[in-house]
Amino acid sequence: MITYIHGELTEISSANIVIEAAGVGYEIMMPVRMLASLPPIGSEVKIYTYQNVSENALDLYGFLSRDDLDMFKLLISVNGIGPKGGLSILTTASTDRLKLSIISGDDSLIKAAPGIGPKTAQKAIIELKDKISADDIVGNDQPDYTLAVSDQIKEAKEALISIGYSAAQATKAIASLGDVSGLDSEEILNRAIANLSFI
Repeated sequence: MITYIHGELTEISSANIVIEAAGVGYEIMMPVRMLASLPPIGSEVKIYTYQNVSENALDLYGFLSRDDLDMFKLLISVNGIGPKGGLSILTTASTDRLKLSIISGDDSLIKAAPGIGPKTAQKAIIELKDKISADDIVGNDQPDYTLAVSDQIKEAKEALISIGYSAAQATKAIASLGDVSGLDSEEILNRAIANLSFI
């Protein structure tokens, strides 16, 4: 099993990338949403991978962090969601938002993914709800080239807890902000506090 590929990003297409490592070019399918977060072509990247072997193909699916990969594995463990369905769901929403929706029992994000019906979405909620903890939603692995974002999120979460909010409240407030890659910890904190009144 190929756990990750570390090499030069040589191609980015509408749904795939190619990484050259040790003279070999690996074609990797990725959630479309994650392609926009990749560095420029020619950059060195580390992509976590899932290898799917079928009768007629050997496919690699790639993710920006181990947390994204773990979410993908959870999704495809649900009967009726295959690798392409898992990619579709992770294109619709971030891993943190998916975790939050699963914990809260909201299947809207999952059934919004192309190819995923309401029954399958509800089944995913039921099967995965007990496998995800609210404490794991924010602050997990981030892409190697944006490690500082993880530190900023952790600082903001710790600050929220220090002023009296619970870990679950802090987690939900920060997760609801979406992409915070351009923000420092103080700005994340301020926006999260503002969001707490709506959660």
